[in-house]
Amino acid sequence: MAGRIEARLAELGITLPVPAAPVANYVPFTIVSGGTLVVVSGQVPMREGKVAFTGKLGEVIDIETGQQAAQLCLVNVLAQLRAAVGDLDRVTRVARLGGFIACAPAFTQHAQVMNGASDLAVAVFGEAGRHARSTIGVPSLPMDAAVEVEGLFEVAA
Repeated sequence: MAGRIEARLAELGITLPVPAAPVANYVPFTIVSGGTLVVVSGQVPMREGKVAFTGKLGEVIDIETGQQAAQLCLVNVLAQLRAAVGDLDRVTRVARLGGFIACAPAFTQHAQVMNGASDLAVAVFGEAGRHARSTIGVPSLPMDAAVEVEGLFEVAA
């Protein structure tokens, strides 16, 4: 039976994918602080085994498309989180999201792009989805992804 968060995802038309395997020498998540903090490694906008949004913001990707990429990154973060904790209803707080935006040197609207992930976190978790955040522009990301999002979550023990 689906929990409250899974039901909310369904209401939003979101089905969590099978979590992607790491593409290098790292683990997709770690659980620390006696099992109450989950750190999810950066996730790119993968869909059906390939990067769905490639290129740089301010060149071939506009802000709205970048927001869609950030949303998909968060969907993939949530898939990893579910693999880590089993039930997303255990999440008591989205503590922090980190966003990496592949962009042209003159691009300055990183925060607007990352709002795609942040807005979805609040839509899914309500007040518990409000989080601290860092967003930075970078010259490139793995597999030419347009966006990458990582997360830190507090969960019930």
